[in-house]
Amino acid sequence: MNFLPYLYQMEKHRPSQLIFFSFGMCAMFAALIGCDGDKTYSVKTETIEVDSLNQIIPLTESLVNPVLYTHVSGLSGLSPAEAKVKFVEIVLPAILVAKFEMDKLQTRVEKLRKKTHWTETDSVFYLETRSRFKAKDLEDLSSRIGTLPTSIVLAQAAVESGWGQSRFFLEGNNLFGVWSYNEDEPRIAAGLNRQGKTIYIRAYADMSESIIHYFEVLGSANAYRSLRKARQKDMSPFELLQHLQNYSERRASYTDLLKEVILQNEFTKYDKFGISPNYLERD
Repeated sequence: MNFLPYLYQMEKHRPSQLIFFSFGMCAMFAALIGCDGDKTYSVKTETIEVDSLNQIIPLTESLVNPVLYTHVSGLSGLSPAEAKVKFVEIVLPAILVAKFEMDKLQTRVEKLRKKTHWTETDSVFYLETRSRFKAKDLEDLSSRIGTLPTSIVLAQAAVESGWGQSRFFLEGNNLFGVWSYNEDEPRIAAGLNRQGKTIYIRAYADMSESIIHYFEVLGSANAYRSLRKARQKDMSPFELLQHLQNYSERRASYTDLLKEVILQNEFTKYDKFGISPNYLERD
């Protein structure tokens, strides 16, 4: 269930945050809360610094509370089956929040394409976003902004973070092992060297930031041009997987592993999950 809200995180480091968005698909909510397309809404999220895994909210229905968990530890003390369940409960809300933000970004770009006159704010937004996604023009930018089915994101997060037990997940909320080349951004030394140089891994304030950056990488890197074209078509998660071979040096064996993870853990059921409208507030 994809509601296309606009996410703008106001106070990232406070326990309670407001993420603001306007409805691009208000009709999808009309039956639940009533709204019109000219209104703007906010969704409340809560950031929890985890002291105990008992703080993790179980997933009992397809409408999920938008809770962002940080400093998660203790998964290694659970049985493999229990750790997998808890990992999904931790990561899924962050995926949904990140997808909300990307969907709203796409909606704003589409509105620019329809405008005949831009404001200064429009121009600044366009230039910043074009640079962020390394786009050539407005049409190219539109094709670069997008997401993937939640099942794929979950599978990659599980594989790349060792089901939430990697040091980079534990210390930096980094789900995908994304490297850092900029000494001015938050990062963690990997303890490995390449050609005599230390490798650094990005660190994020929360997991939604990690997932947003992952979507930016998929949208900006030349290696994922075929993926960007494929996701504009009506393809299943398993059809899209072949376009992720460049994510790993293992190529086809990597995407085969992702498929196995999705099937064994029945991740496709999460493709219909969304943020609970109970957390929506009219401004």
